[in-house]
Amino acid sequence: MPKYWVKGCLLAMAAVLALAGCARPPAAASAGDRPLVLTTFTVLADMANKIGGGHVEVISITKIGAEIHGYQPTPSDLVKAQDADLVLDNGLGLERWFARFLNAVPAPHVVLSDGVEPVNITAGNYEGRPNPHAWMSPEAAKIYVDNIVRAFSELVPGHAEDFQRNGAAYRHELDLVMEDLKAAFADPAAVPALVSCEGAFSYLARDAGLHEAYLWPVNSDAEGTPRQIKEVIGQVRQHRIPSVFCESTVNPESMRQVAMATGARFITPLYVDSLSGPDGPVPTHLDLIRHDISLMKEGLAP
Repeated sequence: MPKYWVKGCLLAMAAVLALAGCARPPAAASAGDRPLVLTTFTVLADMANKIGGGHVEVISITKIGAEIHGYQPTPSDLVKAQDADLVLDNGLGLERWFARFLNAVPAPHVVLSDGVEPVNITAGNYEGRPNPHAWMSPEAAKIYVDNIVRAFSELVPGHAEDFQRNGAAYRHELDLVMEDLKAAFADPAAVPALVSCEGAFSYLARDAGLHEAYLWPVNSDAEGTPRQIKEVIGQVRQHRIPSVFCESTVNPESMRQVAMATGARFITPLYVDSLSGPDGPVPTHLDLIRHDISLMKEGLAP
C-alpha cells in the first residue's frame, strides 16, 4: 500500500530539521497528497515527470550540473528520503553511493535499467563491469520508460491508464529520436570514431553502429592521465578523426590537449549525467539526446 498518507506524521520532525537548514524545499511542501518519488539524478527525474503527468511529485537527489558517480548524500537528502514513497535509480553501477543511502531510506526502490542488455566496460578500473549510461540510447531508454510506467501504476493504481498513455507517448518520441540518429549516421563506416572524455556513449554508439573511443571509461576512474591522453592522441592521428568531444560535468582540459596535439576540432559540451537549466540547451532527456546527436553529426561529418 502506498504510504504517502503517513507524511503528516513526519511534519513535526521536518519542521525541527528545517531550523538546521535540512528541510525539504518549500516548493515540495505544496505537493498535497501526491506521492513523493525521488530519483538519483535529473535525467531520471525528467523521465519520471513526463510519465507521472502531475500525479506524482518528483524530486532529483542530485542537482543540475552535479557529477553523479561519486556523489555524497547530504543530511537534506536523507530528510527528503524519509518522506519518499518510491525511489528510482539507474543501476548498472552508476550510483555507487546509493547502497549506503538506501540503508537510511524506508521507501521501496526500482532500478530503471533492469532489462537493458548491458555494454561492458573494456578498460580501466571497471573493466568487465556494465557501462551505466544506458539512458543515452533511444532503444534502451524505452526499457526505462516501461519500468517507470510499471512502478507508478503499482504506486498509484487509479492513474495507471494515464501512466500507460504517457509512457506510450514517450516511447514514440524515442522512436523519432532513433530515426534522427540513424539519419545522422546513415553510413557509420564513413565515421572514423566518436571520441569523448568519458566513455558515456557506448549505448548510443551501439544504436548508431559507431566505433567509440574515450580518455577514461567512467567518471571517478583515472581521469586524464598522461597515458590516456597519449593513447587517444594516437587514435585521433591514426584514424584522422576530425573532432573530439567532452561532457558538461567534467574538466575538459585533457581533451583540449588532445585537440591541440592533433589539430582536431574540440566540441563541447555534450550532455550525459545532467540536464541543463530550463533555459539551457537540454532541459529534458529527449532534448539531451537530440542535442548530442546534432553536435556529433556536425563534428563527425565526412
